[in-house]
Amino acid sequence: MSRACFAGRGAGHGLLKSGWCLVVALSWLSVTAACCCQEPAFQPAAEQLAEAGQQLQSLQSELAGLRDRAELQTAQGRQLLADVQVYEKAAAWMLRFAEFPKASWVGQLQKVLAEGHRRAGRLSEGAPDWNLRVGTTIRGYVSAVDGSVQPYALTLPEGVDPVTAKRWPVHIVLHGRADQMNEVNFIDRMDGRGPGASKSERPRQWLQLDVYGRGNNAYRWSGETDVFEALADVRARFRVDENRVVLHGFSMGGAGAWHLGLHYPDQWCSVGAGAGFVDFYRYQKKDPVADRLPWTQHQTLGIYDAVDYALNAANVPVVTYGGELDPQLLASTTMQKLTGELQVPLQVLIGAGMGHEFDADSRRRFMEFHLEKSLVGRPQSGQRKKLRFSTRTLRYSRCDWLRVEEQQVCYQPATVEGEIDDMDTLRLTTQNAALLRLSREIAGTVVIDGSELELRGAAEGLLPDVWFQRQADGAWTVLGYQESRAISRNPDLRKRPGLQGPIDDAFMGSFLCVRGTGVPLHPAAGGWSERVLQQFREEFAKWFRGEVRVVSDQDLTEQMIAEHHLILFGDPGSNSVLARVLPMLHAQPVEWNAERIRVGQREWSAAEHGLVLIHPNPLNRAKYVVLNSGHTFHERDFRASNAWLFPRLGDAAVLRLSAEPENAESAVQWSGVFDSGWKLSTE
Repeated sequence: MSRACFAGRGAGHGLLKSGWCLVVALSWLSVTAACCCQEPAFQPAAEQLAEAGQQLQSLQSELAGLRDRAELQTAQGRQLLADVQVYEKAAAWMLRFAEFPKASWVGQLQKVLAEGHRRAGRLSEGAPDWNLRVGTTIRGYVSAVDGSVQPYALTLPEGVDPVTAKRWPVHIVLHGRADQMNEVNFIDRMDGRGPGASKSERPRQWLQLDVYGRGNNAYRWSGETDVFEALADVRARFRVDENRVVLHGFSMGGAGAWHLGLHYPDQWCSVGAGAGFVDFYRYQKKDPVADRLPWTQHQTLGIYDAVDYALNAANVPVVTYGGELDPQLLASTTMQKLTGELQVPLQVLIGAGMGHEFDADSRRRFMEFHLEKSLVGRPQSGQRKKLRFSTRTLRYSRCDWLRVEEQQVCYQPATVEGEIDDMDTLRLTTQNAALLRLSREIAGTVVIDGSELELRGAAEGLLPDVWFQRQADGAWTVLGYQESRAISRNPDLRKRPGLQGPIDDAFMGSFLCVRGTGVPLHPAAGGWSERVLQQFREEFAKWFRGEVRVVSDQDLTEQMIAEHHLILFGDPGSNSVLARVLPMLHAQPVEWNAERIRVGQREWSAAEHGLVLIHPNPLNRAKYVVLNSGHTFHERDFRASNAWLFPRLGDAAVLRLSAEPENAESAVQWSGVFDSGWKLSTE
């Protein structure tokens, strides 16, 4: 298990109020041997570390002086402050984890600290000089997930001015996997680049957003959230043409483009996926029959595997590239075969004689594809006449005027296809969909699987969307105004978009860990939950580049309950919040006392087992509650491949208590998923 060398508060929440980073720098040489962190390839001199620590502490002092200034309390002021804080965070994390793979990285750290000081000085003078600078500059934003400051790179062409009415297209670029890359190295790679066009090219007329994505996770989980938070920050600073947002990437970035492009097909005017994997089994050279994962894991692979979302390429222009000699060409040919069978257009580029890189001609054609589609733009809201959409999870439930609000069977494909005819009628066919929302303005009438229903005038015309529910006999019915208001409040506590599991889903939004302060039912259970929490804190800091927020059960406030998913660590004896919510869970029967843990018809000894699960929080049904779990994948998975960052425990599991929480998979006694009513789907 990889452990953080220092347990003190990190820089992820903004300004550090102590000098722990100076201590890190001065004591690094003596603690490295005892620390469980991966040994660095290069060992900086003690005086270099001491100087870096002093510079960091000085930068933190400057930021502390800036933080409370009235002029920086505006939205723009907070953005500019984050643009400085991100340099402090980058340096602090590099020192915290001793990330010096090469001697040159010491120089990168020094440059980052120097630029942080320079920006702090300019901001103190009221003269920030980077906001409208042509070319590439580093920006920062504060993530809602954990309060951490995260970087991104923004490239501005000539003539960008947020005061003018002109709206600019955006190209979102997803980087490939770079195992040694951290925030400092990302900044060093990006900061100060020119606007990008050579003299032989026409001047660029778009903003380019290079996403950090919290490191190397193929833009999954909070890495996915990072893409949209960074884009939102760009939107807040500049005028963006929402119908001309391009998404593309190469290698791991190509995998991210497949993932985000097909899971959110209505967000982009075009998608470009270069040499990125599209499914777990093929990429890992595993036989989907002989090497099939345990049932719960196999079910939830469909959350991310792009092969399960190939139909969604019908809603967004997609170009894919692979080198002729690159094993990753398999991703392009796999998707080419699937889209061909579905009669969905896909442009495939193959670089003759190329390995895992672009050739110049393919790169040119790849970019011309995006420029052409950007000129047209994606269909504006309500203008899309034909739609073909599929999803395996309600996390990815919408495309333009359609929202799949409930599945009949969770984690199985739910498909909706149809178009609006010349008679102002929308005709849809569905599979595995139980509840739909449609924008009322798109058609006068809708026919769903043969059931003809009013659309534009339904529900008294008082709501922007109309709800349709599948009946037991397969026929569909339209809900009236009061019924629609009621079902939107989800009184029966059904799985809904954003509250559908699995456990790992809770860490895509703002979450707060709650540690128990009472006496555990069994000492072994108390020690186990503490180890799981500590492991989560360390792994999240290292691999998702943020600090896990933790409070005690006694310090939890109503405001915290309102704002965060709650991650409860302990048992009904040690954690008063857990004891309070457990009897209120919809997923009954679930029981946990000193003698036993009971889930459905299964029972385990409470002295030797612990319970983990995800469920809507009974104290705030708009948020999750999770018991005794951070991410269900661990360090070995981060180090192995991005393809391994899939859920391990579904919606609920019982684990044998272990002194080694990283071996959680081997300790699984049972795992399962809840159905659409948050009841066990299998017994």
